[in-house]
Amino acid sequence: MPITVPDDLPAKQILEQENVYLITQERAKHQDIRPLRIIILNLMPKKEETETQLLRLLGNTPLQVEIELLQTATHQSKNTDAKHLLKFYETFDQIKHQYYDAMIITGAPVEQMPFEEVDYWPELAQIMEWSKTHVYSTYHICWGAQAGLYYHYGIQKIPLEKKMFGIFPHKVTDQTHPLLRGFDEVFYVPHSRHTCVDEEAIRRHPDLTVLTYSEISGVNLIISNSMRRIFVCGHSEYDRRTLANEYFRDKSKGLPIELPYHYFPDDDPKKDPPFMWRSHANLFIKNWLNIVYQRTPYHLEELEQMPID
Repeated sequence: MPITVPDDLPAKQILEQENVYLITQERAKHQDIRPLRIIILNLMPKKEETETQLLRLLGNTPLQVEIELLQTATHQSKNTDAKHLLKFYETFDQIKHQYYDAMIITGAPVEQMPFEEVDYWPELAQIMEWSKTHVYSTYHICWGAQAGLYYHYGIQKIPLEKKMFGIFPHKVTDQTHPLLRGFDEVFYVPHSRHTCVDEEAIRRHPDLTVLTYSEISGVNLIISNSMRRIFVCGHSEYDRRTLANEYFRDKSKGLPIELPYHYFPDDDPKKDPPFMWRSHANLFIKNWLNIVYQRTPYHLEELEQMPID
């Protein structure tokens, strides 16, 4: 089944060229089914790039998915055209009375700041609190995962001595878990971060379970007991050259940056990196949305009476 997007969203043209199955909002109105409603809180600076990456994954599922884009009202983006934000994005005040099957909270380039010093932290905290009664399942990515673990469970992030940067092998802890259906015993995930989560605190917490981890980059996929909160420390949504672009950007600025681990063939940045994490990224999204599809009430207003933990 297709993903439903605004008719003139720029990502639509890119995804159509890749044969990702899309339909317009106008056509979707005439189909007699209830699509999954997913809202994406996009905190990344290059919002159009992140939109395309996430929609590519969401559009590869067997379910019809209706997407809405959310931005923070308390932070002005410097890297995305204001007209694009005005046309395609909503603010929390505009959507706070609605209900959603799922939500995605992206990463953000603020990981080296204390949470409370991020200018939109009070608004993000309000959104995460609202999600308890208005969203069935929330998928937190990278800094979004760190923020969610801190807000919901009081687990702090920890600074790293150097940037965790590259493509790292991961293992699963439970091959039978529905989120990991079809996963290989070892799979790869991109990471790009200067901080990590407190692994010991996570493993001690009675409401959290680690599902995938790397002996190099640490825990990656963490879930709550209800499976309604999902935290992923890596960036499985990244494109083939996202890390390359980050590397060359920092190199041109004279910043201390090492070659991304296990990324360029023979550690030669002139060579095109192999796309070795795409299949597991798609599989994870399919598994997640299948769980959401089966467990979310048909009438989303019933979420108000469903305790999340």
